[in-house]
Amino acid sequence: MKMSGSQVIDVSREAVWKGLNDPKILQQCIPGCSVIEATSPTAMKATVVVKVGPVKASFAGEVTLSNLKPPESYRISGKGQGGFAGFAEGGATVKLTAISATQTQMDYAVDAQIGGKLAMLGSRLIDATAQSLAGQFFTKFANLIKSSSAAAPVKKAGVKKPAVKKTIAKKPAAKKPAVKKPAVKKPTAKKKTKGR
Repeated sequence: MKMSGSQVIDVSREAVWKGLNDPKILQQCIPGCSVIEATSPTAMKATVVVKVGPVKASFAGEVTLSNLKPPESYRISGKGQGGFAGFAEGGATVKLTAISATQTQMDYAVDAQIGGKLAMLGSRLIDATAQSLAGQFFTKFANLIKSSSAAAPVKKAGVKKPAVKKTIAKKPAAKKPAVKKPAVKKPTAKKKTKGR
């Protein structure tokens, strides 16, 4: 199965590139992905539950990034085992073109192969499901990157307004008028005169 598409995202090319390399964002965008964790800068482990027609299977596998040309392009590939359902492997080549400082065109070409019980369901059903899953991924990715970039300046800046300290101006204490104590006159000793 092969498909390709293009999407314009209203964020910078660097922001789109960062999202394409972020396991947390990829987990939210990959349909049915319950776990994805980085094992190296170019490899991740993932668990994805996929329903194709009447068959629902859980695939555990690896996702690898190759042909990296930051922030312009890369290939994301994955393969996983789904137990009785069989196996799936495939990938997407993604190219980012800056249209402006705040707009990026994302072109992608997807290819996938399956084997086992899933392969018996017929190529039309498989192709329709794969196209639907790829479309869901790229649409959700574009929306998530756009919304997280809109919120990023607030988070990124982390500017907190300084706490306003309320100071209560104290009025200068009114000076009490100095109370003058009446001067106490010392009694003067009378001189005794002799003979009187």
